[in-house]
Amino acid sequence: MRDGNYEGGLMTKAYLVGMVKVTNMEGMAPYMAAVEDTVTEHGGKFLVRHMDEKLHSEDDPNPITVVIEFPDADAAMAWKHSDNYQAILPARLENSEGPLVICDGVG
Repeated sequence: MRDGNYEGGLMTKAYLVGMVKVTNMEGMAPYMAAVEDTVTEHGGKFLVRHMDEKLHSEDDPNPITVVIEFPDADAAMAWKHSDNYQAILPARLENSEGPLVICDGVG
């Protein structure tokens, strides 16, 4: 039986899934340059990320898709609320559209 984000007494991993359409690549650049360091500071790692060519093209109508794995939901939420992430978040919010969703892993 699953209770919260525990599976068999062990914390399950958490995943951030994002689909983001960049509306201003120049304005988004500070976020893109710094976000990976903020993720790794909280034990996270990118599992899925678009190629560099896609990350630097405003002409592509498809959103940038990312999947980030965190050790558990507490680590994911600590990342989301961290000072370092909050410092770069306005660059994403002002220059892109689309959600980032944090989900519990299963099994």
